[in-house]
Amino acid sequence: MHSVILHTATRLLISLILMFSIYILFRGHNQPGGGFIGGLIAASAIILYSVAFGPQWARDAMRLPCLSTAGFGLFLAAASGVLSLIGGAPFLTGLWYEPHLGLSMHLALSTPLMFDIGVYLVVVGALTGIALELEEASA
Repeated sequence: MHSVILHTATRLLISLILMFSIYILFRGHNQPGGGFIGGLIAASAIILYSVAFGPQWARDAMRLPCLSTAGFGLFLAAASGVLSLIGGAPFLTGLWYEPHLGLSMHLALSTPLMFDIGVYLVVVGALTGIALELEEASA
């Protein structure tokens, strides 16, 4: 089934949905949101792309296999806990690092952000992989 309306709408919406998922990911520290909700939104964008163009096109657009994406996310989430152990704090204790960039620029890196990015990647990889497998099996 090739729908011109679906193809056009998908091309317009996918970048907006992915940008919104990144916004929700970074917003999650101080307000509702975070890695899980952002990952659900990103997975929905990839699944929409799959419905419009086919699962193989979606796999090609992801550039990394779904299982590798989920595995790297799990590694990143676990590494955020190990960093706090290395720092002498209990597992998954939040640590912050604020490098001095000059020119009044402010950047704060933290293990909670690292954990959220890991959860984001796990959710995107797992849900997209399941959805693409189901779509391929039904075809």
